[in-house]
Amino acid sequence: MELKKNKYTIAGLPVIDLARKHGSPLYIYDTAVMIRQYERITSAFSHTTVKINYACKALTNINVLKLFKGLGSGLDAVSVQEVELGLKAGFAPQDILYTPNCVSIEEIDEAVELGVRINIDNIAILEEFGHKYGRDVPVCIRINPHVLGGGNNKISTGHIDSKFGISIYQMPHAHRIVETNHMKVEGIHMHTGSDILDMETFLRASEIMFETAKEFKELDYVDFGSGFKVPYKADDVATDVEALGKDLSLRFNQFCDAYGKELTLIFEPGKFLVSEAGYFVARVNVIKQTTSTVFAGLDTGMNHFIRPMFYDSYHEIVNVSKPGGKTRIYTVVGYICETDTFGWNRKISEAGEGDYLLFKNAGAYCYAMSSNYNSRFRPAEVLVHNGKDHLIRRRENMEDLLRNQLELDISNNY
Repeated sequence: MELKKNKYTIAGLPVIDLARKHGSPLYIYDTAVMIRQYERITSAFSHTTVKINYACKALTNINVLKLFKGLGSGLDAVSVQEVELGLKAGFAPQDILYTPNCVSIEEIDEAVELGVRINIDNIAILEEFGHKYGRDVPVCIRINPHVLGGGNNKISTGHIDSKFGISIYQMPHAHRIVETNHMKVEGIHMHTGSDILDMETFLRASEIMFETAKEFKELDYVDFGSGFKVPYKADDVATDVEALGKDLSLRFNQFCDAYGKELTLIFEPGKFLVSEAGYFVARVNVIKQTTSTVFAGLDTGMNHFIRPMFYDSYHEIVNVSKPGGKTRIYTVVGYICETDTFGWNRKISEAGEGDYLLFKNAGAYCYAMSSNYNSRFRPAEVLVHNGKDHLIRRRENMEDLLRNQLELDISNNY
């Protein structure tokens, strides 16, 4: 987003104009940022054989999936529904890695029928899968390296108390299952968690991966998940993917030499690709002053944008209606019947009723986690591409809210 001629713009389009045209609240995505981030990570790992699988749980709009497919990306799917979305977006089955957690074998069977790659993170399911498919269906194994990564305990997935992955201490059991059922293990997978701050932690986990991988003799790829941190404010730290690319590529190439085969290095970025590409715009309904606080109450809430309440995430808030206005301190809140606070004591240009506030870093896990709580409609989504705005999801209405409800005549049954 840029300030041009006293107007905030996204890819040259005034934010206020987009909000007035498409209504509020509104999600806006800039494809130029997505392309930049994709090219940044592929460039960082250009000295080895790398494949990027977009973690579509971050933002599943089919137009975004098609964009990444066009860039050459594969897909990381965590549900059979995401698999089906990927196939509808045009991804080839072999370019989709299905990585579920705590699902039934029946859902895994569905994914097998769809022809996608299968990633298993549970000893019991691995054994059941081996009994059923043997060598006929290759499999990837997700390990838990027991390394604490991630910026929040809700998004740390590689530690000893995590529900994700097969413990490295269970590898002897995993090998017995694989050997007894003559299974082909085509990949080893790890994901320590999102918002990686300490590159040394990630590199330490990679050594555990390499030690585990060398015991499997038929690998085609090693998958390091993702979790690259993006900045949320001007002075925020972020994962240095260029430095990581240099160090990890060298180490991965050394591993391939020792393994005796050129393998593919896979990453599954979600937030890294779409977070900074997304913006969320909402209108100020009311300015409410209490004995201790000035609230800016918006026409949205945790039903549309839950990350600040769920993860304590920080999102920069800008009054796009009054660039350069006098700064005041506000606590920005929503209209839901909960304490849905987007930000405490934020310095924002003086706001009034009807002003539009914009939230940055709204591309990842924002619309994807929205709901109809309080029976509110979910907002519209707009894609800005090549200097034009495109409506890619219309705003919901009462018909959407009632679509799957079955109304009974029970008025006389008291």
